[in-house]
Amino acid sequence: MSATTTAGAGAGAAPIRVVIAEDQDLVRAALTALLNLQAGVEVIGGVGRGDEVLAAVRDLRPDVLLLDIEMPGMNGLDAAAAVRAEAPGTRVLIVTTFGRPGYVKRAIAAGASGFVVKDTPPEQLSDAIRRVHAGLRVIDPTLAADSLMAPDNPLSEREVEVCRAAADGSGPAAIAAALHLSDGTVRNHLSSAIRKTGASNRYEAVRIATDNGWL
Repeated sequence: MSATTTAGAGAGAAPIRVVIAEDQDLVRAALTALLNLQAGVEVIGGVGRGDEVLAAVRDLRPDVLLLDIEMPGMNGLDAAAAVRAEAPGTRVLIVTTFGRPGYVKRAIAAGASGFVVKDTPPEQLSDAIRRVHAGLRVIDPTLAADSLMAPDNPLSEREVEVCRAAADGSGPAAIAAALHLSDGTVRNHLSSAIRKTGASNRYEAVRIATDNGWL
């Protein structure tokens, strides 16, 4: 991804209005400070929870939303889908530590216009903002290549839900109570996830699914 200035950032043009959704206050503040130093970009607000994203977009009407994936309340991929459905004029750029190939596929499916990692230099990040604002798609080149080779998610929606609940080490009984399912149903979903991922137990199945970005 080059640092070439693209449409919408010329002299005299209105700055691109950006909202940052990032749960770590220090990271959000750093991104705000760095981006406000970039020509043609203005950070107009930020939130620290995924379930605050849609309200912020409604209130502030940003041109571009910078969105992390791992956030409390709602993950960034679900938030991206909600924003895309209700505010299609706001472009979504995923900026995350978690560069998992499966996340790239899910982000694009959710309507995101771009996907970059947090160690992207400020100049390249601001250029990515300009590009998605101009209607282009921007994906970190390495992640783009990896995502083409990554397997599709073999898990059903319910299996994903059960694996997410198992990620903290919870057993079938606790998962069943949390998801309002029977113990036997949870065990069946876990067994299916183990088989589909080629794992030897539920812990390994969760790890494989997490590493691939399926959860």
